Amino acid sequence: MWAHAEYIKLLRSASDARIFDLIDEVKDRYLKLGRKPSRLRVWKSNRRVKSVSPGDLLRIQATQPFTLHWSNDEWQHVNDTGSISTPIGFDYVDLDIGADDRAPVRFTFNWRETRNWEGRDYAVAIAR
Repeated sequence: MWAHAEYIKLLRSASDARIFDLIDEVKDRYLKLGRKPSRLRVWKSNRRVKSVSPGDLLRIQATQPFTLHWSNDEWQHVNDTGSISTPIGFDYVDLDIGADDRAPVRFTFNWRETRNWEGRDYAVAIAR
């Protein structure tokens, strides 16, 4: 029945030359002229972002507390950043991608509850 209802809405929209069940408040929120797109890029184990752009906010996300061991200069300098827990079951660390950043962001996880290292490094390129 759902597919039939969607088809009827599609026919009605085509006939009216406008989306039949469009909610104006939603349209205004997401299609407003001049609205800047989100610069948040989320990396998680099942959705590994390959690259980010300068000015983006790279969010590294996992399902358990961690310390992010990371570098943005090919491991010349390292940083350890503790994750922030959320009430909806994930932890995250946000990294600002600066205008001058060129080297990939390289990182690994130290899982706080078990004190175990991930055992591999990950990289997110900086796209220009």
